[in-house]
Amino acid sequence: MLIIGIYGGTGSGKTTIVNQIASNFDTSEIEIISQDSYYNDNSNISYNERCKLNFDHPDSIDSKLLHKHLSELKNGNFIKQPIYDFKTHNRTKKTIITNPKKILILEGILIMCYPNIRSICDLKVYINANSKTRMNRRISRDILERGRTHNEVLSRYTKTLKPMHEKFIEPTKIYADYVIENQGNNEINISELLKKIKSLIE
Repeated sequence: MLIIGIYGGTGSGKTTIVNQIASNFDTSEIEIISQDSYYNDNSNISYNERCKLNFDHPDSIDSKLLHKHLSELKNGNFIKQPIYDFKTHNRTKKTIITNPKKILILEGILIMCYPNIRSICDLKVYINANSKTRMNRRISRDILERGRTHNEVLSRYTKTLKPMHEKFIEPTKIYADYVIENQGNNEINISELLKKIKSLIE
């Protein structure tokens, strides 16, 4: 199994590029796992307390469980992948049975903050976008998909997302095998990346 880590700041366009990569392979060959499924289980605290948590800090991710699951898949075993609910800021009681495939894409903003996750990834791809582009994308997404208000998202971006990006995410750019520019209007070229992926699985 080839494990590809796709990472970059919030709103950098990771999902778009992940989908572009996946569209070049049969669904039987490729699996996608999001870091977001591995936020810590916060059942032990109230909803109001969960709302105050910093979900953009590396401590918010259950990196041990994520690494364990990646290792299981790499060894040919299935996993019970957690399901996270962004409206309640907590894991649900349900899981998804995920089976190993030829290619696994792991995507998320924080995945390269953990040495054990970095070491298990065969290919690391950083998606680069400027702060204004990322902010606008994040506002649109959180209003549409996560039930947030404009002011709520803008405040969180300014107070939490931007400083966390500068402290934890931007520095992990040095670990990338590929850096893809996605500034909004430029055409994204992933042809070289696709050639590399196909050469590695062949």
